[in-house]
Amino acid sequence: MSQDLAGFAEATCGSKPIAVTRVAGGDISGASLIEFADGSKVVGKTGPVVAVEARMLEAMGESAAPSPKVIGFDERHLVIEYLPSDGMLAGNAWVSLAGALDALHSMQGDAFGWQENYALRHVTVENQFTENWPQFWGERRLLCHVPHIAADLGRRIEELAKGLPDLLPAVPKPALVHGDLWGGNVLVSGERISGLIDPCACYGDREVDVASLTVFDAPTPAFFDALELERGWRNRLPIYRLWMWLLHVRLFGESYRPAVERELAALSF
Repeated sequence: MSQDLAGFAEATCGSKPIAVTRVAGGDISGASLIEFADGSKVVGKTGPVVAVEARMLEAMGESAAPSPKVIGFDERHLVIEYLPSDGMLAGNAWVSLAGALDALHSMQGDAFGWQENYALRHVTVENQFTENWPQFWGERRLLCHVPHIAADLGRRIEELAKGLPDLLPAVPKPALVHGDLWGGNVLVSGERISGLIDPCACYGDREVDVASLTVFDAPTPAFFDALELERGWRNRLPIYRLWMWLLHVRLFGESYRPAVERELAALSF
């Protein structure tokens, strides 16, 4: 049992935990199930950016999208609501997810970005606001990786970034996006979405969330139809997927380089 997390949970919830068990899964952001004698449960996390995550979850909680309520946090600890996860992201759950995303994306900002930076392990996620979306995506999600990857790959990313004004909308509605949306960050109960977890949120093009769901998952046609996406959305997905693949190169190594090259080739860069 993590005494540090258990102590924070006791102070936050007013009851001493009887068990703190690490939840399986999650290569970057781990969590623990915290159980109490009365049978109640919460989820706890520790780390250097949990306070940022808490504020992202609070913003998501202002929408009608399902997400865990923040029970308490400080600069090193986070305790959130336990949500059921007894289903699979398949069939009707995909349509439920489209509805959840519509609710999340209805929350809108005045510019593109987030009020503070985030981090995934050693990789800083830069979020300084811009009023131009291609600028934000190019600078904060693509060019930021160039100093940390192979030079030849970096040059291709730089060429793509120059062309983004012709490939992405200049000022789409700045929707609140989850930012790291894949199957592991979607909780399903039955055939409905019970929660969106582990955000890397910002205000941006809602297609970012659509693209990230196509990195490791296979959304159904009904999912895409339910979202009623803007014309040309399929052509933009490789641009948004690139950020996910570049993150994987930096976090997990060169085995993910072919995925970066595949997306660049699809975009003719």
